[in-house]
Amino acid sequence: MAREGVGLFAAFRVLGRFSGHVPHVLRYHGRHREFYLAAAVGRSVHTYNVSTRRPGNTLPQDITCLAADRMLIFASYDNILHAFARNKEVVHTYEGHKARIHLLQPFGEHVISVDVDNVLIVWNIQSEEEYLQIDFDKATFAVSALLHPSTYLNKILLGSEQGALQLWNIRSNKLLYSFPGWGLAVTTLEQAPAVDVVAVGLVSGHIIVHNIKFDETLMKFQQEWGPITAISFRTADGHPVMAAGSPVGHIALWDLEEKKLMCQMQDAHSTAVAGMSFVPGEPLLITNGADNALRVWIFDGPGGTGRVLRSRMGHSAPPTKIRYHGQTGEQILSAGQDGTLQSFSTVHEKFNKSLGRGSINKKKSKKKGLKLDTMALPPITAFASEVAHQSDWDGIIACHQGYITCTTWNYQKTSMGAHKLRPEEFSKHKPIDIYATAVDITSCGNFAVVGRSTGQVDVYNMQSGIHRGRYGKKKAHEGAIRGVAVDGLNQLVITAGSEGLIKFWKFKTKDLVYSTELSSSPSGILLHRDSGILGIAFDDFTISVLDIETRKIVRTFSGHHGQINDMTFSPDGRWLITSSMDCSIKTWDLPSGCLIDCFLVDSAAVSLTMSPTGDFLASAHVDDLGIYLWSNRSLYSLVSLRPLPADYEPSLVTLPSTCPMQDVDVSGDEEPFDEMTEYVSPEQLGEQLVTLSLLPESRWKNLLNLDIIKKKNKPREPPKVPKSAPFFIPTVPGLIPRYVPPEEENDTQSKVVNLGVLAQKSDFYIHLEEALSTNKYKAPLDLLKSLGPSNIEIELRGLAPEGGGSMEVMLSFLRMIGMMLNKKYNFELAQAYLALFLKLHLKILSSEPKLLEELSKLSMQLEETWIHLQALFNQSLCVLTYIKSALL
Repeated sequence: MAREGVGLFAAFRVLGRFSGHVPHVLRYHGRHREFYLAAAVGRSVHTYNVSTRRPGNTLPQDITCLAADRMLIFASYDNILHAFARNKEVVHTYEGHKARIHLLQPFGEHVISVDVDNVLIVWNIQSEEEYLQIDFDKATFAVSALLHPSTYLNKILLGSEQGALQLWNIRSNKLLYSFPGWGLAVTTLEQAPAVDVVAVGLVSGHIIVHNIKFDETLMKFQQEWGPITAISFRTADGHPVMAAGSPVGHIALWDLEEKKLMCQMQDAHSTAVAGMSFVPGEPLLITNGADNALRVWIFDGPGGTGRVLRSRMGHSAPPTKIRYHGQTGEQILSAGQDGTLQSFSTVHEKFNKSLGRGSINKKKSKKKGLKLDTMALPPITAFASEVAHQSDWDGIIACHQGYITCTTWNYQKTSMGAHKLRPEEFSKHKPIDIYATAVDITSCGNFAVVGRSTGQVDVYNMQSGIHRGRYGKKKAHEGAIRGVAVDGLNQLVITAGSEGLIKFWKFKTKDLVYSTELSSSPSGILLHRDSGILGIAFDDFTISVLDIETRKIVRTFSGHHGQINDMTFSPDGRWLITSSMDCSIKTWDLPSGCLIDCFLVDSAAVSLTMSPTGDFLASAHVDDLGIYLWSNRSLYSLVSLRPLPADYEPSLVTLPSTCPMQDVDVSGDEEPFDEMTEYVSPEQLGEQLVTLSLLPESRWKNLLNLDIIKKKNKPREPPKVPKSAPFFIPTVPGLIPRYVPPEEENDTQSKVVNLGVLAQKSDFYIHLEEALSTNKYKAPLDLLKSLGPSNIEIELRGLAPEGGGSMEVMLSFLRMIGMMLNKKYNFELAQAYLALFLKLHLKILSSEPKLLEELSKLSMQLEETWIHLQALFNQSLCVLTYIKSALL
């Protein structure tokens, strides 16, 4: 049975995705008078005005082609073309291609698309109808590039894989001219600033600047880095410069006046330069690539070379480990296969920062460049961070794949730290078969604990990098260390070895405190410091939960069918969330020991982390560059946390896109919530149980301290009477204001005081008088419950003879309290009302035999009820203490 759309986590958005293999497009907005950049990222289109991003709409599949005109952005996936307006709404859809679209060209009121089967279709933008369709023979003319030459009315220029070019008039559907080409496949076509001149990029790395009016080659350049991927011309301040991109990420800048290479920008991207465009009228070049980077280069230095002015970049290879940094839940640290450590903000992209790549020697790495860097460290496999003292010294410790040395990183300086931590015996040589496997950092940020493949566990000082000791005589475990953890008070270090042992060590003295054997070899451990709960993942795909106080396994979960990649606890320690290679993400409820949520994703989650504030779950996936955020639906809607049935079939959930997604409204589907109706507490839970009222504490808790409160709240100056009081309708004092009925108003002009009006009986008084004969006390009790503390005091004062009351009414009040104690409901109100009554009328009560007799009955009732309650409290406390301390 599947539970569609009612899971605990809802897809929210993805972080760290900025660019893909699809070239970006630049468009000018006439009303805003600025240029906008549109880039395809997965299934979404991002629009930038170079400094800020505006998320666009999301398509069902990854975008393969992108183009833009003055009003619309065109994006295609597979064989379908869509048009976006205002960066968000899909206003047009064009369906007619049988194969994947790979070229797009807006053309006045039309848009031209070419698919991989060599079919060219001209669409009318507004009517969405085909204006023209041309089929080309793939063997003789396979279309590989498309361009509308400037000032050429109704004409398009096509480049082919065979090397020939063709000029077509699409209005008359005629081939106007065929260019023989250069015998090499055309990869890109770009309009030069001069009319009739076009730059042709070839697969050989040649760039031909050609006059298509006279079919003459004006100049020819060659790059040695492979096919030309993108060309752009600089039109600012009279510099005739052409830029060309390559598959290896280098950019060449050519001086068109002197017909020579001006300069090279090597390693502009770590992958092929997908798109490149100079901003018209400005010395700015925008580039993007499949390395997930979008860069703006400014040409303001000597030699004509550019420097990065602004950039948006994420991981160029998939993240392997992600963890929330700090307690605000606003930063996620991510280590990727590209060797970098980056910080992504869940608030805004402008707060993202890259801590750089790990390097043995930073100076040598900078000299050699990105591609030839032999000093680069392998990717980070595990890391731990702490915000305490991060402004004083390094607060992040990381271990690298197959590498013995652990590195420190500084979050504040956004760079690698000062220390490289390795055992002294390996200071002169680096062994190949020994490497760091697990790390943890203490909550104070002073010490790092490092576990290695040999079974050694070492402690280092984070400030000085000095080795501070080792656990065990030579090694802590016989097998490789699979996990290390330090508790919140630096009392215990917990280590897990591949031989199947968990060991507890004293942090300071390094003595072994306790060792326990596990059911199988652990693959990883995770400690929730606040609650002292340790999650252990095993190689047999099961999970156990160990209480570090009792040192016993308290929960065991099974259900995953693949290697468990990562675990994370909810901030309160109630949930353990696990991800596995079986592509499932499961949430286990620790108090009940049940699985409460499970869903499937397309690619397995390699790392999970839960926000310290509990609002988001973040995940990183196999072969995916993004970090995906899932919102915790239990914070803002009614979600069933009942255990899932044994025959539950998890549903496949689509990963979030780069645009924030609205939560699916499941209010129409009432099935999942058939038992989730809101619980309304009855007046009394059971006759044998003591039941409290639902009134707030402010109504009864301070009744005995009202005189002190009034003194504190007494104004220093007497209130000033206004000169002319405004017209108002008299109201009856109380929590719920009520207007005085007309008959109650005293409009008599007589000066004689009516004593009957002064001694008017209150509603509460009248109800108590009636209850003497009827013995029904519900009406006076309900009335008393509706009053505030001050009014309750006034009512109780009025029961005494000097306040206009009588002994009978006082007796009636005591019987009302007796009834409340008998029925065992509104228990705390009975105590508060009786306490105030005794405080106000103790002298009168002691002198009246009838009232004293009633009070002695009440005293016995109170004593019996309290002895029974005290026994229950003591019993519960004993059981709780036993469960907490006993070795079960």
